[in-house]
Amino acid sequence: MLFNYEAKTEQGDIRKGTIEAPTQDLAVSALQRNNLIIVSVASAEERGTFSEKFSAFFERVKLRDIVIVSRQLATLFEAKVPVVDSFKILVSEAPSNVLRKNLRDVLDDIQGGLPLSQAMGRHPKVFSDFYVNMVRAGEESGELEKVFTFLADYLDRSYQLTNRVRNALIYPAFVLSAFLAVMILMMTIIIPRLSSIIIDSGQPIPLYTQIVITVSNFFVNYGIFLLVLFVLCLLALWRYIQTKAGKELISSLQLQVPYIGELYRKLYMARFSDNLQTLVAGGVSIVRALEITGDVVGNQVYRNIIYDAREAVRAGASISEALFVYPEVPRLVSQMIKVGEETGKLDFILATLSKFYRQEVNNAVDNLINLIEPILILVLGLGVGLLVASVIVPIYNISSSI
Repeated sequence: MLFNYEAKTEQGDIRKGTIEAPTQDLAVSALQRNNLIIVSVASAEERGTFSEKFSAFFERVKLRDIVIVSRQLATLFEAKVPVVDSFKILVSEAPSNVLRKNLRDVLDDIQGGLPLSQAMGRHPKVFSDFYVNMVRAGEESGELEKVFTFLADYLDRSYQLTNRVRNALIYPAFVLSAFLAVMILMMTIIIPRLSSIIIDSGQPIPLYTQIVITVSNFFVNYGIFLLVLFVLCLLALWRYIQTKAGKELISSLQLQVPYIGELYRKLYMARFSDNLQTLVAGGVSIVRALEITGDVVGNQVYRNIIYDAREAVRAGASISEALFVYPEVPRLVSQMIKVGEETGKLDFILATLSKFYRQEVNNAVDNLINLIEPILILVLGLGVGLLVASVIVPIYNISSSI
């Protein structure tokens, strides 16, 4: 890579120029060896077109792509392919520009002398803290191919589990959104035209029809203000949930919603046990494994619980004792972990718990899907039926009186 630099000599003279080096750190080191005082060092490579930067802003590395990269690395390392050559192959076969750029940067850092874990750690949006620590454990144990196999299996399980829950919630969200859109169109376009006919007829108007007409008039007269207010509320809510208090509130509400809350509890228990098992099996210390698991569990409530458990373990308590005091953690989990600690088979027990809760989540999702369809049919039927009745009945009375 080519870098532009500005530096001072020991006499205070300013020097500007370019230097070629694999990484920015190595460019700085090379300049310092020439007794230069660094003012600035920046990449001299092209930044890309506006369209490339625009697409890169919205494009993210998919979890599925990271799974594929991990499996490819496990295969290449098992075949004794050097790290540099392995990443050259990955760069050439990367499915997206964003992933290709990040892999190329990792390759440059490795060629510059950085360890693989440290090179990956410079790209936290692609390689999580969990991922980097597993790679570091593999470097220390000399079993990188096994670590990448573990990571690929874990990420694949996580992807399948999260995707299943997400897909179960997409269908009802889409149907309800479409229903609300249709209702708003009816209230703002269709109902106002029919209400003028009903009112001009002089016939008695049923109470439910009066309510529909009033709501329709409200939407027509104040709809734009409602829309602006709705957008402002969404923006305020989005800003709030980015704060620590907002994350804690959303995380707490997730666990309190009937049935959905129980589904999320099982999901987080599956994620907790799977994360912890993978880290422990990879040779990461218990305290560090708990810290990483708390960061990736995905819920602020459980993150705080796991962080508190980490501090208790650091003070000398066992994991099972630290988790037992929290009602959000099922007794089954703390009891099973206690058995694993006493028998020295903690990773096996955690793998068993992970498998159990993944199956529980799958069953809960299947039941939720079976439950959602009749509930949606009932809600949509009542909504459409009320709207149609409020219009048809007065029109029928008008036609009958003629």
